[in-house]
Amino acid sequence: MTGPERGDLADPAVRRARAWLSRAVEPGSVDLWRYVQREGPVAAAAALRAGTAPRRVQALAGARAGQDVSLDDLRRADRCGGRLVVPEDGEWPAAPLHCLVLAVAAEPEEAGRQTERTRVLVPPVALWVRGDRRLDELVDRSVALVGSRASTAYGEHVAGELAHGLGERGWTTVSGGAYGIDAASHRGALAAGAATVVVAASGVDRAYPSAHSTLFARVLEDGLVVSEWPPGCAPLRHRFLVRNRLIAALTRGTVVVEAAARSGAQATAQRAAALGKAVMAVPGPVTSAMSVGCHELLRDAEGRVTLVTSAAQVLQEVGALGEDLADPAARPETARDGLSDVARRVLDACPVRIGVVPERLAAVAGCDVLDVLRVLPALELADLVQWTGTGWRLAPTDAARS
Repeated sequence: MTGPERGDLADPAVRRARAWLSRAVEPGSVDLWRYVQREGPVAAAAALRAGTAPRRVQALAGARAGQDVSLDDLRRADRCGGRLVVPEDGEWPAAPLHCLVLAVAAEPEEAGRQTERTRVLVPPVALWVRGDRRLDELVDRSVALVGSRASTAYGEHVAGELAHGLGERGWTTVSGGAYGIDAASHRGALAAGAATVVVAASGVDRAYPSAHSTLFARVLEDGLVVSEWPPGCAPLRHRFLVRNRLIAALTRGTVVVEAAARSGAQATAQRAAALGKAVMAVPGPVTSAMSVGCHELLRDAEGRVTLVTSAAQVLQEVGALGEDLADPAARPETARDGLSDVARRVLDACPVRIGVVPERLAAVAGCDVLDVLRVLPALELADLVQWTGTGWRLAPTDAARS
């Protein structure tokens, strides 16, 4: 099997069992995950094939229980430069995905009370991975950048800048490979010479959308394509909803760049918040329908969403405590900065065209004449005031600024 050195490779029987399970049952099932945890992948797969698994679990496989193309799936992945990464591998991203383990523990046993499959937070049974980099290393320092497919030029520019800035700082960008914000994020990371990860809702051997085949090829040069579905699987609509939890779980935080009132990006942010991950949003024009979702997130009454405008601000939320602090926004300095209260009042009292005597300035500024005489030399040295021969007025440059 191709791929990076992973260490502690799983037993072939375990890998094949998990490959079979990844096709036999659609991802997002609490009952299947618990059954596999309890029985082990080999025993669970054997029971499902034999039709002896508990009724609720058996029903999840349905007609697929009698099919076994797991060996073909593994060979097909190998042919396209992919592999199946399982929890028994050293490459498995156990630390990032532990949040899903904690989340699924809160799900009730009764099927009718469990969260709907497309929204439930449950760990994956296995992950199909294409690319030469180690999955656990790439997602260790990663941020999800998500947003609308029908993005604006503003949104794509911001997404690209954020991904580029994160890449320059050694962070991985994770997104879904779709049109709009996803594609802009991947391209921004690639422009910085950084790795990026596509979490797909189809098999890793096919690019979706097909127009992004070149983009996926560039991603694979130094990044990864990851999916819960075996090679050849189609990108069905419900699979995108299931996929969103992986984007949220694998990363340290999620940034929503643009999102409509109802969008998958908002769903990803909500899953990230439920998992205790950092959630951030980029503000947009209040007149833009593509920023309504971001603004709704920022209005979160519990204050779980942070406004960000740069890669530095993103890293302040997800980076090391005290090490990745963003610099405060730069503000232009002028000669007026640092003036004392009296100096500022005297300066405001100076007329623009004619010069006036210190006594007049003192009356307008509301201070003593001696105070005026004390600050005028400093104001003149700063080119803020000018002596006309008969009095004081604003210097021409400061008058123009005023």
